[in-house]
Amino acid sequence: VMDIAQRVMVLDFGRNISTGTPAFIQNDPEVIRAYLGEEFESEELIEAETQALKPVTDTQ
Repeated sequence: VMDIAQRVMVLDFGRNISTGTPAFIQNDPEVIRAYLGEEFESEELIEAETQALKPVTDTQ
């Protein structure tokens, strides 16, 4: 789509969150947030999953 479209409209749950050229859309923070999530959420999720997968060891 990005190679052939002159303008792109991005929807999030049916609501238009951005309209513009493909280059504009690729760099729009609102589009990135809607489709990829917040960076801090990803880091928190990775940390939580890492902690959950660590083996429990008895230190006594």
